[in-house]
Amino acid sequence: MKIMKNSLLFVSIFMLLMACQENKSTDKEKTVNTEKKSKMKKVLFILTSHDELGDTGNKTGFWIEEFASPYYFLKDKGVEITLASPKGGQPPIDPNSAAASAATAATKRFDTDQETQAVLAKTLKLENINQADYDAVFFPGGHGPLWDLAEDKNSIALIEAFYKNNKPVAAVCHAPAIFKYTKNAAGEFLVKGKKVTGFSNTEEAAVALTDIVPFLVEEMLKNNGGEYSKKEDWAPYALEDGLLITGQNPASSELVAELLLAKLN
Repeated sequence: MKIMKNSLLFVSIFMLLMACQENKSTDKEKTVNTEKKSKMKKVLFILTSHDELGDTGNKTGFWIEEFASPYYFLKDKGVEITLASPKGGQPPIDPNSAAASAATAATKRFDTDQETQAVLAKTLKLENINQADYDAVFFPGGHGPLWDLAEDKNSIALIEAFYKNNKPVAAVCHAPAIFKYTKNAAGEFLVKGKKVTGFSNTEEAAVALTDIVPFLVEEMLKNNGGEYSKKEDWAPYALEDGLLITGQNPASSELVAELLLAKLN
């Protein structure tokens, strides 16, 4: 009888020790997961809400490749991405960017990615965004930003806040339009004295929209004091100068994402 009691006592103590060890392991796993989550970089994507291509009667919006390629590149590297737009909800897609001739590996992935499409349909409103919640901001292009993001007070304030707090600001193709009115703490244009690029005058002429757009990205960047440069039309080209990262055209979108990720790390 005494042996049985001792055996039961031993089993009880053993099970108690095992339970404590299991709790310690669980707590450790929770701590590791929390640390991983806290170290995860967070990037805000801001997309246009504008869908009218001037007075042509045609539609515009954001260019799928310029969203999808950076989005998947960063997401696959473990970056947490939040989507926002001036109006919130579904941002307009430029119909030309959905054409077969504009297809890339990233756009094809997007076409079958119902999860990302659902997230895109519920972008947050810019007025509700706080830069303190993110490590960087990225602007996909398309002609839409020329009309809304270039002028949007919430977008301008966010860009200036990111810059002031030493956080990268990235934009590709037409999205460098966001630098039309953005300024630094000294009241100078953010691009003044910075090496920048964006959709070129010759590329705009090639798509026959020079007289339709409200302004030319290349001209605006130069007028604001930016040290603009480019490669041949449609060639991949991206630049980093301090906190500003810019890309010339759709083919440059992943290059911009690569520079942004390197900056974050």
